[in-house]
Amino acid sequence: MSELQLGLLAIGAVVIVGVFAYNRLQERRARAAAQRAFPPPSPDALMGEGAPRPEAAPSARAAGAREAPAAAPDARIDYVIELRPRARPSAAAIEEQWRPIARRHAPRASLAGPDGEGVLRAGLQLVSRAGTVGEAELIEFRAAVETMASALGAAVSAPEMKVAMERARALDALCADADIQVVLHVVAAPGGALAGSAIAAAAAAAGLALAPDGRFVQRAGDERVVLALAARDGAPFDAARLPKSAYSAVSLALEVPHAADPRGAFEAMVRLARELAGACGGELVDDRGRALGDAALAAIAARLDQVRDALAAHGVAPGGALAARLFA
Repeated sequence: MSELQLGLLAIGAVVIVGVFAYNRLQERRARAAAQRAFPPPSPDALMGEGAPRPEAAPSARAAGAREAPAAAPDARIDYVIELRPRARPSAAAIEEQWRPIARRHAPRASLAGPDGEGVLRAGLQLVSRAGTVGEAELIEFRAAVETMASALGAAVSAPEMKVAMERARALDALCADADIQVVLHVVAAPGGALAGSAIAAAAAAAGLALAPDGRFVQRAGDERVVLALAARDGAPFDAARLPKSAYSAVSLALEVPHAADPRGAFEAMVRLARELAGACGGELVDDRGRALGDAALAAIAARLDQVRDALAAHGVAPGGALAARLFA
């Protein structure tokens, strides 16, 4: 293969990753636009305090549920307000003041403390896959926390909101670039097929388990899916039928932000794909059916190194707790 052909393959691989990143960016912008156009309603007194808004259904963790406590606010991704009560308030008093704030701003809101000095830290997550927090919501959150501080007899220390919004926009741009899903397809040779038993064996050897949705998945410690293997036509794998089934093509998808070691996870993904290709005399291809050779795969791996380094430069480790919140 000529140097020109190798170069074109490498460019194509970078374009593949770029397309996934662009699609995620468009999704983030669309969700953010929808939230601005249709802001969540304020709690309705007729519904009662115990009736959360639809988007607040999973807000128990933000409201301080014992079974799933919220992550502590972190200034790297949250707007953090410190409350310093003159006298230590009771847990019940704190909960009473915080509950409506957590419900209104779920799932972005979190509270930590009091610490050894009695300090409480209230945070509002600035960036998620839904985009940046709106300036109006940030103002509302700060006002609510200041009201809480007044009720608890606490002094308040809060960052400048303009600076926080600028930081949020910069972080959102970083996340849009890093929010990448890499997909490879294994296509059987003409007239051939990939046996379900071979898929199950290769997946198990690679540490993937069959999930209820019919995909083989590898999860991070907090249950986020890092790598998934599925039939390319979308049909779910069935444990009972798999040994007698055959497939013309399967797809592997890597969620880059959820991988603690993006390059290592990608290389493991490629090994699995090549094992499956070898089992059916097939090959690795992209979404357009173009073969992915060594040069193209190396270009993708290099791009993932850039993503890892960019996140690390902002104090966000891929696959870590902050990444889990940013890319939820």
